[in-house]
Amino acid sequence: MQQYVQPNMGSQSVTAIKTQKDRKDFVHHLLNDIEAFEYMVNNNLFEKGIQRVGAEQELCIVDKDYRPSTKALEILDKINDSHYTTELALFNLEINLDPFELKNNCFSAIEKQLTSLLNKGYKVAEETENNKIILAGILPTLRKKDLVFKNVTPFKRYKTLNKVLKKIRGDDFKLHIQGVDELILKHKSILFEACNTSFQVHLQISSDEAIDKYNWSQAIAGPMLSIMCNSPLLLGKELWSETRIALFQQSIDLRNVSHISREQKPRVSFGNSWIKDSILELFTDDISRYPPIVSSKFEENSIEAVKNGVMPKLKALNLHNGTLYKWNRLCYGVHNNIAHLRIENRYIPSGPSVKDEIANALLWVGVMQGMPKQYEKIWRKMPFYDARGNFVNAARTGINTYFNWFGKGISAKKLLENILIPMAKEGLLKSNVEEAEIDYYLDIIQKRIDTSSTGSKWLIENKRKLRKEVSKYESNVILTEHIYKNQKSNKSISEWESIDFYENNSDNKYDKVYKIMSTSLFVVHENDLLKLVLKIMDWKNISHIPVVNKYNKIVGMIERIQLSKLDFTSKKVMNKVAKNIMNKHYDVAHPETSYKTAKDLILNTKNTCVAVIKDDKLVGIFTKSDLERIENLKTING
Repeated sequence: MQQYVQPNMGSQSVTAIKTQKDRKDFVHHLLNDIEAFEYMVNNNLFEKGIQRVGAEQELCIVDKDYRPSTKALEILDKINDSHYTTELALFNLEINLDPFELKNNCFSAIEKQLTSLLNKGYKVAEETENNKIILAGILPTLRKKDLVFKNVTPFKRYKTLNKVLKKIRGDDFKLHIQGVDELILKHKSILFEACNTSFQVHLQISSDEAIDKYNWSQAIAGPMLSIMCNSPLLLGKELWSETRIALFQQSIDLRNVSHISREQKPRVSFGNSWIKDSILELFTDDISRYPPIVSSKFEENSIEAVKNGVMPKLKALNLHNGTLYKWNRLCYGVHNNIAHLRIENRYIPSGPSVKDEIANALLWVGVMQGMPKQYEKIWRKMPFYDARGNFVNAARTGINTYFNWFGKGISAKKLLENILIPMAKEGLLKSNVEEAEIDYYLDIIQKRIDTSSTGSKWLIENKRKLRKEVSKYESNVILTEHIYKNQKSNKSISEWESIDFYENNSDNKYDKVYKIMSTSLFVVHENDLLKLVLKIMDWKNISHIPVVNKYNKIVGMIERIQLSKLDFTSKKVMNKVAKNIMNKHYDVAHPETSYKTAKDLILNTKNTCVAVIKDDKLVGIFTKSDLERIENLKTING
């Protein structure tokens, strides 16, 4: 079987472009590559008559407590399998699957290989300090403290990329994602990109169909994504059904005000327009819009090579292409002096299960293969803004999306069930895929439609349910634990049961304060009237409230019992403020303080709560009520 190498930046030995000479040298090779590519298109020098399907599986590594684990290199070394490779973060790995010819039982063959490789990873991870491998679009237990530069994989290419992008940006990167919750923060490295893990599917295409096939991949992206969403949570916040779409774009957005004023698009994008005249437009547009940021050593003169019958590697073009992240990306590869083209689907998230991933891949490939002739020259039939708008809307609302489909409004469910699934079956039968195989995986999709089941919906429903019982962190841990257990059983998401909190028996679940503290806090100012303090406690049904000064630093604690002893009909009491009665001698703990230590503080002192402080900031509170809740749960769980 012919192998191909993924043309991404991770496969290159790269250096930053620092001088004008560096830039000129790279551009020279880039223009050579473009000329060579154009020559190959004009002379039809790409492989035809055969199609292959391949995939890349990105995954997360967690420790025994389901927190991100930075053991990637250790696990990779022990696995000792060339299919496994590094990713940007030390808590991620990637599996590059073999390409399979599109026919017969190719999708079950992909599932078999992926399952075998994952089982190898599961075993090695468990042997490495009880680590675990998890498939998640965004890992629920990720915290901001995990997304720091020290957790970047210590390879030159990753450090170079971080340094170059940060220099171009000229400032901290910013995130602002508005969903059910709102996330606003700044970050200093590109590691937020590593929050995203995907199941990237490659479909080989011929050069004579490349224009229509690429355009079609753009048109169907929204409907495909709507049934595949699996990333609704980031840092504990409920955002988009597929938050990866917004996160990836913003996490490495290099644009400043001047870029935005001239409508410069980010390096992560859906694209700018349909291709009309040549597949070459994809590359020439990117070269025109985005300056090169990294270079490498080049030995090949691609023009001379191709004219001498040697298919060039187009190293400069692939390198530039690898620093741009379209959700559908055209890729070039060469093996045994045979060049080929493929479309890489980058928006499918990891998980919820291997079966779901393979079903997603089959659906997408099937719809690609089943493209009706009427959708050729699609720019005459659908505005590009509709395709892009459908994609963004699907990322926001998932299976509940309403699409503008060739001028008509239609729900995601109806579009998939009545149009795209039959189209997929027809396309796969035409590609000589076994009918039993087609029906098996399309049935997984159909059951998701019938039950409105996506990974995102399962996560949100169970997150909301758990938050009635436990802290934000606990809920994220329990979610991650159940993702892992369900994945090991390889049930499709439509078969995943709702979490029964009281059946959850995780080891070491309550060993640290940060796992159990309350983080949704109400505070009062030291000069606030006591009557206001009492009202807030009544309104919010809380028994403790921190007091802060004008610098927003905690200076005391008020307990309800203190207020219950006061006569609020008295004018003297009515005029008192928080600092007049607050307890200045409150107990303090760090988020990493052991549960036992925090428990002893409450049991062995007069105080009934502990303020949790990190870097002089109040980040949580642990009360006697929390203690009683945990002790009751521990009793229930045996």
